[in-house]
Amino acid sequence: MLWSLFKIILFVTAIALLTLGAGYLLETDGGIRIAVGSMEFNLEPLQAVIAGVLLVVAIWLAIILLGLIIAFVRFVNGDETAISRYFDRSRERKGYEALAEGMIALASGEGSTAMSKASRAEKYLRRPELTNLLTAQAAEMSGDKRKADEVYKRLLKDERTQFVGVRGIMKHKLAEGDTETAMKLAQKAFALKPRHTETQDVLLGLQARHNDWSGARKTLGAKLKYGALPRDVHRRRDAVLALSEAKGVLHEGNDIKAREAAIEANRLSPDLVPAAVMAARTYIENGKARYATRVLVKAWSAQPHPDIAAAFAEIAPEESAIERLKRFRALTKHRDGDPETRMLLTELNIAAEDYSEARKALGDLPDVLPSQRALTLLAAIERGEGADDQTVRALLARAVTAPRGPQWVCENCNHVHAAWAPVCDGCKGFDTLAWKSAPETDNAMQGGAEMLPMIVGEANSAEEVVEISDPDIESADDVPDAEIIEADRDAAQDDDPQKP
Repeated sequence: MLWSLFKIILFVTAIALLTLGAGYLLETDGGIRIAVGSMEFNLEPLQAVIAGVLLVVAIWLAIILLGLIIAFVRFVNGDETAISRYFDRSRERKGYEALAEGMIALASGEGSTAMSKASRAEKYLRRPELTNLLTAQAAEMSGDKRKADEVYKRLLKDERTQFVGVRGIMKHKLAEGDTETAMKLAQKAFALKPRHTETQDVLLGLQARHNDWSGARKTLGAKLKYGALPRDVHRRRDAVLALSEAKGVLHEGNDIKAREAAIEANRLSPDLVPAAVMAARTYIENGKARYATRVLVKAWSAQPHPDIAAAFAEIAPEESAIERLKRFRALTKHRDGDPETRMLLTELNIAAEDYSEARKALGDLPDVLPSQRALTLLAAIERGEGADDQTVRALLARAVTAPRGPQWVCENCNHVHAAWAPVCDGCKGFDTLAWKSAPETDNAMQGGAEMLPMIVGEANSAEEVVEISDPDIESADDVPDAEIIEADRDAAQDDDPQKP
């Protein structure tokens, strides 16, 4: 920019000086006398100016002729390209000027101008490895994907630009939704440039989307190797991939390998709830209750979750409600102020028919942090203590419209998932799910199914209550809110036939 400004100032200055000199000559009386040896020339002012211009032209032509003579001499001495290089200098200058103008147009968002400049640069330079790059990007900016694909395919023929061609076609396939072809191209691009961060991320996302967990773990290892990922983040994501691999192996029927992968996932990230639950269940199947307890307690200390409590109940499925309440103290003594811990204690005490302790454990949670589950538990306590039907119905009505509470929510797009998954169903983000409260929706009640028999008055003892460890009822999605209210209404009518 400064050099261009300097040239403009120099040109304007030269024109001003020439104009000033020409005016001075025209106003001068007489002329210019030139003596060469015995010869003498007298020139009028105008003739002197013309002679000066002709002299400059002659010098310029002499320089060009001298350059041609030098090139010819080099050619005679064995330099076969000397003459061709001499004539190509002007073409190169024009070509690089067109290339520079095309890059400026591309940066300015003028796609069509950039394409025309790229075509002009190719005409003069004949350097496709340079001009094709500009043409492809200009075609993309102009929306001409067909032209861009043609250019990218030409780039594949040159080793120097092969990566650019593969990456360009890969991005087009991703935009078209052809993820299978895009993954193959991403693998090719990764093989060409394993350090390229964008290619690593694209390949990892596509492998996770296609359940290629083994390949995804290798890609994740490459990100760590080349410094594109912190070690703690790598351990967490490697645990997610190991857990996903374990689920895939278990689905194929290979129980032994699935157990090993689940245990490895828990070792890599003990706070990953699904990994802890899966690892604990593998220990339970092998009769290692102590190991399962240790895994679940550690996971609960990091993140209380209903699935952890359900797995902890599976360690001793035949125990009584009182025995279960005592054994669960290994969990509930950790994070005792957490809402999940308080609601778990409430459920355990309700199952043991100790409603005063259940109310004490629940505390002011329905008022401070109301949720469908907390209000349903409060309704169960009121039912157990003999409250009238109107009180129970009022609590259930509040539960229907209350927030659902923590769920598996994508931190990128807030998409709610019924169960944990390594890849978000909404934005396809990898390892973006977190257990937290989502924006209010019209989803069904969660966590109330366990208390249903007691709420509607169909159970008179703790043995008849559906306990939290029941694997067939994991959420209230199995029992819609309308059914709970309808069952409660039927129970009330049975108690008092006079009620409408």
